[in-house]
Amino acid sequence: QKQLVESGGGSVQPGGSLRLSCSASGFALDSYAIGWFRQAPGKGRDGVACISATGDFIRYEDSVKGRFTISRDDAENTVYLQMNNLEPDDTAVYYCATNWGGSIYYCEERDFVSWGQGTQVTVSS
Repeated sequence: QKQLVESGGGSVQPGGSLRLSCSASGFALDSYAIGWFRQAPGKGRDGVACISATGDFIRYEDSVKGRFTISRDDAENTVYLQMNNLEPDDTAVYYCATNWGGSIYYCEERDFVSWGQGTQVTVSS
C-alpha cells in the first residue's frame, strides 16, 4: 500500500525550530513532486512549500520564505521541511502530499491527490 507518513511535529516557543519529515512507504519518492501544506483551526488547507521530483523547482508561500526550507533525500525516501524562526501563526496541522507527477506549477491543494495523516505543530510561549 502506498502511503505518506509525516513526523517531527511538536510544541516550540516562538523563534524555535522544527524539522518535519515526509516518508514514503510502498513506493519510491524520487519520481514524484511533493508538497507541504498546513491547516490551522477553522481555516482551509494552504500550501507551504512544494518541490519537484528533481528538486530543481521549489515554491514557497510568501509568509515562510527565508524561514522554511524544503528538501528531499531520495536515498532516505524522505522529503523534509526545515522550519526556523517559528511564529505563533505557524501553528497548524502539517500535511505532505504528492500529485503523482514530477512537476509543480503552483503549490495548491487542488493539484495534490494523495495525503499523509498530518502532524501537529504548535508555536506558543
